[in-house]
Amino acid sequence: MLFPTFTFAAFFAVVLPVSWALKRFPTPWKLFVLGASYWFYAAWDRRFVLLLVAMTLVNAAAARMNRRFAHPGARRAALAVAVVFDLGVLAFFKYYGFFTQSLESSFGISSPALSIVLPIGISFFTFQAISYAVDVHRGDTDPAPLLDFAVYLSFFPQLVAGPIVRAREFLPQMRFPRRSRHRGNGSGRRELEEPVQLELWSDRGLDRIELGRAAQLIGRGMFKKVVVADFLAGAIVDEAFASPGSYGAVDVLFGVYGYAVQIYADFSGYTDMAIGVALLMGFRFPQNFDRPYAAVSIQDFWRRWHMTLSRWLRDYLYIPLGGNRRGRVRTYVNLLVTMGLGGLWHGAAGVFVVWGLYHGVGLAAERLAGQLRPARALAGRAPDAGPAASRASSAPGAGSALGEWLRVLAVFHFVCAGWVLFNSETLAHAGDVFERLLSGWGTGTELLTPTVLAVIVGSVLAQYVPLDFAERWSKRTAAAPSAVTAAAFAVWTMIVVALGPEGVADYIYFQF
Repeated sequence: MLFPTFTFAAFFAVVLPVSWALKRFPTPWKLFVLGASYWFYAAWDRRFVLLLVAMTLVNAAAARMNRRFAHPGARRAALAVAVVFDLGVLAFFKYYGFFTQSLESSFGISSPALSIVLPIGISFFTFQAISYAVDVHRGDTDPAPLLDFAVYLSFFPQLVAGPIVRAREFLPQMRFPRRSRHRGNGSGRRELEEPVQLELWSDRGLDRIELGRAAQLIGRGMFKKVVVADFLAGAIVDEAFASPGSYGAVDVLFGVYGYAVQIYADFSGYTDMAIGVALLMGFRFPQNFDRPYAAVSIQDFWRRWHMTLSRWLRDYLYIPLGGNRRGRVRTYVNLLVTMGLGGLWHGAAGVFVVWGLYHGVGLAAERLAGQLRPARALAGRAPDAGPAASRASSAPGAGSALGEWLRVLAVFHFVCAGWVLFNSETLAHAGDVFERLLSGWGTGTELLTPTVLAVIVGSVLAQYVPLDFAERWSKRTAAAPSAVTAAAFAVWTMIVVALGPEGVADYIYFQF
């Protein structure tokens, strides 16, 4: 069941008012939302609802045992049961074929051939289940009642493609009544305090500001997905990647740029809609994208791209491996392991592992350059220069505006080169794309049209709209009367339908 479809609109038109009607009755509300979430997932394949139920029961039981046991070894054993079960389920459904093929090609070991259907969203709800088990073990969150945890793990807005919401972000919002507190982080953005408790509901229903914000998010997500992502896929990306040797270097280059825009518009469009739908249900989800193509470093890119996954990998993999606390070499190894496994999380194929390692090497090289820069600056400093001069010369933002723009361009093209790996079925196919980019100059263009060029350039430039301007505009429009908001949303929906291609393609991240 895709968000920008009439099927989902009919489903949500029933779920939302019933949810409003039940919001004062916690247990009936939770049972209804759980049933709606299972119905949503069953619309794709009802068999895998049982898998979701099994993961709920195992992780809930392990969390209870973890908190009940006093002996550290017993608590670790309870955690291990949950994590091994979760990873075992993920490995079987997602990686069985990959591992058996690798064993056969490398060692000649044959395994039974099984036809396994990959449950959509399994990577997302598996990571949420693991984070819950680990957080309970660490004492960062308390074991939740079974019904609360079942709603958390299966909540339909983020069930199949994120964002990855942690239990300590979600569960406090199920308390009644809800309260909201915010704090600034010094960058003009507002972040929720821990624990997250919101008062989105007034006596008359959903708060008007939140209604306007939700409409903005859903409308923006629809535009990104239907008008931008689906258009670029059909107009240039699919053809350029399917047969790079049939087109010139300019077509292939803009096919790569187009894919960078497509995957961003597709995935961030989905999460915009997920966050907006959740907001209408009374929940605030964490931000998942923050203008990633405006990043000035590879590390900055991963702070802006799929932010909930980046934080998950940092907190549950990179830091437990030792992070940067065990010396320079170990830090680089930890980066490579984390990013390599992060690449494997995206899919059971060697290209995803190589893509992850590619970013891991980039992060390690960037860290090494940052560590060497202060030494070079210190060696070249005048004898009478003070410590402030050394700090200024090595600051991330030091240098001219031109220098910063060159860094942005370098990072963007580094990321685009990685997208070639990500969107290729094999390394050989990625090599064909790179080979055409080097040798295909001097030919005309067939795929690149003025419309395609305008969509790509406009989408990239939109990443550089100042955050304060976007926030001010968002607040003004979100405060509009409800009737105006509803009318504007209806008109916007008709515009999106008119501009978009016929039908709605699956989301790219559904396959992960």
